[in-house]
Amino acid sequence: MRLFAQLSWYFGREWRRYLGAVALLIIIAVLQLVPPKLVGVIVDGVTQRHYTAGQILLWIGVMVAIAIVVYLLRYVWRVLLFGASYQLAVELRRDFYRQLSRQHPEFYLRHRTGDLMARATNDVDRVVFAAGEGVLTLVDSLVMGCAVLIVMSTQISWQLTLLALLPMPVMAIVIKRYGDQLHHRFKAAQAAFSTLNDRTQESMTSIRMIKAFGLEDRQSALFAEDARETGQKNLRVARVDARFDPTIYIAIGMANLLAIGGGSWMVMNGTLTLGQLTSFTMYLGLMIWPMLALAWMFNIVERGSAAYSRIRAMLAEAPVVHDGDESAPPGRGELRVAIRAFRYPGANQPTLQNLNVTLKPGQMLGLCGPTGAGKSTVLTLIQRHFDVDEGEIRFHDIPLPRLKLDDWRARLAVVNQTPFLFSDTVANNIALGKPEATQQEIEHVAKLACVHEDILRLPQGYDTEVGERGVMLSGGQKQRISIARALLLNAEMLILDDALSAVDGRTEHQILHNLRQWGEDRTVIISAHRLSALTEASEILVLQHGHVAQRGQHDQLASQPGWYRDMYRYQQLEAALDDAPEENQQEAINA
Repeated sequence: MRLFAQLSWYFGREWRRYLGAVALLIIIAVLQLVPPKLVGVIVDGVTQRHYTAGQILLWIGVMVAIAIVVYLLRYVWRVLLFGASYQLAVELRRDFYRQLSRQHPEFYLRHRTGDLMARATNDVDRVVFAAGEGVLTLVDSLVMGCAVLIVMSTQISWQLTLLALLPMPVMAIVIKRYGDQLHHRFKAAQAAFSTLNDRTQESMTSIRMIKAFGLEDRQSALFAEDARETGQKNLRVARVDARFDPTIYIAIGMANLLAIGGGSWMVMNGTLTLGQLTSFTMYLGLMIWPMLALAWMFNIVERGSAAYSRIRAMLAEAPVVHDGDESAPPGRGELRVAIRAFRYPGANQPTLQNLNVTLKPGQMLGLCGPTGAGKSTVLTLIQRHFDVDEGEIRFHDIPLPRLKLDDWRARLAVVNQTPFLFSDTVANNIALGKPEATQQEIEHVAKLACVHEDILRLPQGYDTEVGERGVMLSGGQKQRISIARALLLNAEMLILDDALSAVDGRTEHQILHNLRQWGEDRTVIISAHRLSALTEASEILVLQHGHVAQRGQHDQLASQPGWYRDMYRYQQLEAALDDAPEENQQEAINA
């Protein structure tokens, strides 16, 4: 029952709908009390032979009219009640999605995609079902049950009513115990479903890799194990669920036995008529639904409570990166990075140390170094996915934590190492950040990214559906479409995180040439393994083990002993070998 207290904020806001539905339920309950009374009257009238056929037909017509009215009222209250509960689903999912969009990478280190999807779908459905069917069954069972008890006690016999209700307290205690067990078991079953959902999501998104490595049988076995565990936990829920109805039927059977036995004795002693006993038996039959509804209500409310606790736990998580309250000043500004130390959550050793750089509008910063040196971490901190442990990053001489996140990120256009394309057309993927962009604008940035000709060769050109995650495109095409998407934003800063790794050297050279023209007064930050992408940078930082090992411009670094010169010469030799005829390649290798 704690779920109703937890959702009191929503019930209070939608009180008109719920009050209207409850009022109609009360009217329906009162109307349903009339037919058993009329049946008793008809039985006594027939046995005592003082009713004519016309009078009997009149009473039957009244019962038919009541049935029609009840049908119409049930339709109206369902629209009111379930319309309100479905609106709750919309709000919960909207809040859940907003919460996910506010979170940062640290949050996704702790939560898996399948679990988040299960909470947004299955758990929300359980809460909504409880807010609809749960409220219905609670009100319906209480109103109908109380009304029937009042009529049985006042209109027929309170002694017989008390006798028939003797099994009910025992039933209530047992059902409460079942409800507590159901809450804990259903919570465990939902967690198992989340694991199964995550396994499904991972298998579907990595199906190419699974097939390439021949891991179909292994993945099938892992999925089968998760499915078996989920089935076992749901079976434990079903075992508790299966106890509700038999318990109620036993209680109602005992109540009927006591009512028939006691009522027969009262009829024989003349304290009760046969018609009254018939009405009492029918009223007791009406008690079956309230009892079943009460058990069903406990069932769905405990399921909803377990699901809502999982949703609330997720909604209660505050972002580790807090939003600022200042807007960034207008105009292009200077970016100053001064990082003394930064550690990822849970890490003992710092990922970055003693990194200082200042970027003025129109300058290009290059980042390079061995794998794992900290290049992507620098870009992550500039985007403020994490906050710096020691040190600060300033824009317009304002620390980033003081700026509004949306306002700061609106100044950035980012192309990540692994481009992500939606299952949509090429044009819509490019226009993701600017949906109102014209076809001419889309084609212009596609030309800057050297992907326009490739798009025209697709079956429907810019209207071609790229499939899930851009499955029908090559890695280089995905990267160039992502670059075009970033350029369309016309942002103040462009961040390329190894975004040219899948294109050939000639295309890379053309893209960089286009970027220099596009970004004359914009700040560009490029992280790259291929050093030819950094030749035009205003300053290059060579990172090793999280600190700056070398810094300077390309010509300066290429002439100094160190990692940059060695890697640049190696890449030049590699490019020369790729361009040379096969016999010259062999001579170079032998030399």
